[in-house]
Amino acid sequence: METLAPMLVPMAGFWDTIMAPLHWAVSGLLVLAHNIFSLVFHPDSGITWVLAIIVLTIVIRTLLIPLFVKQIRSSRNMMTLQPKVRELQKKYAHDREKLGQETMKMYKEEGVNPMASCFPLLLQMPIFFALFQVINGAARNNIKGAFMTPELAALLREATVFGAPLAGTFLPMDAFGATQIVALVLILAMVGSQFYVQLQLSAKNMPPEAMTGPMAQQQKMMLYLFPIIFGIGGVAFPIGLLIYWTASNLWSMGQQFYVIRQSPTPGTPAYAAWEARMRMKGHDPSTFKPGQKPPRATEVPAAVETVEATGDDASTTGTQPERPRVQRQQPRRQPRSNRKK
Repeated sequence: METLAPMLVPMAGFWDTIMAPLHWAVSGLLVLAHNIFSLVFHPDSGITWVLAIIVLTIVIRTLLIPLFVKQIRSSRNMMTLQPKVRELQKKYAHDREKLGQETMKMYKEEGVNPMASCFPLLLQMPIFFALFQVINGAARNNIKGAFMTPELAALLREATVFGAPLAGTFLPMDAFGATQIVALVLILAMVGSQFYVQLQLSAKNMPPEAMTGPMAQQQKMMLYLFPIIFGIGGVAFPIGLLIYWTASNLWSMGQQFYVIRQSPTPGTPAYAAWEARMRMKGHDPSTFKPGQKPPRATEVPAAVETVEATGDDASTTGTQPERPRVQRQQPRRQPRSNRKK
């Protein structure tokens, strides 16, 4: 270990250099939100910091909305292509190189990027680490971020929520107290919400034929593996970070519910529910796709009105037949004596 120590110091400095812009942005948003809520609540109150963390979560997730929608659609497309992938696997079972080429060709033709479903998570992880280092650094007097001053770090260390400090962690613990109770509740909320987000995607927005095969098995493994990993790691997360991750999962839950409701995959329970809603509103689901606005009711053309008004003659021509002109006869000129009578 003594021989590795000189090598780890430059690596730590290099990592801090890379993370410095994120530390700057995260600390700036956190301090700005704290200053705003300090106008209503006390600056060292736990509710002030909790609301600041929630606002930070909303800002970050709002910026990631386009990537999140792309992730949902890419994951859905990947799952719906699994029957075609299985056909290619049967066809090129003895030629792995040809199988890879044909699979990538199919992805390109279908406009699917296998890595697109991982982009939002990969982009959010550096932000997660930056927030972890800002909060953890403030708790251990190792300040990260240009906006996190020693005074604000001291306020964060002293802030509590339900008697538990925001900088406190489940482990290590001297005794089971308020910190462990709050941390345990947040860990369960974080794990449960993350599990439901994955379950919501696979249960409501995946066709039955896409729920079999290697890709489906990987999705099922991730459904249980990720919550377990975060549950184990959560015992070392500060309570402030657990609040951020739980709020982020709740945001994902609502956002995903909206996307699946408005743009479901054909052949899924969500699509059947969408068709039922459209029929209840008086629309024909076959005339437009999910995500598109239903067609507006147009006025009846004049030709149609003519057909309905004129009967069989109009139905054959599509236009109203012209009526023959009737010539009105002029009365004969009578003598003046007769006109007086």
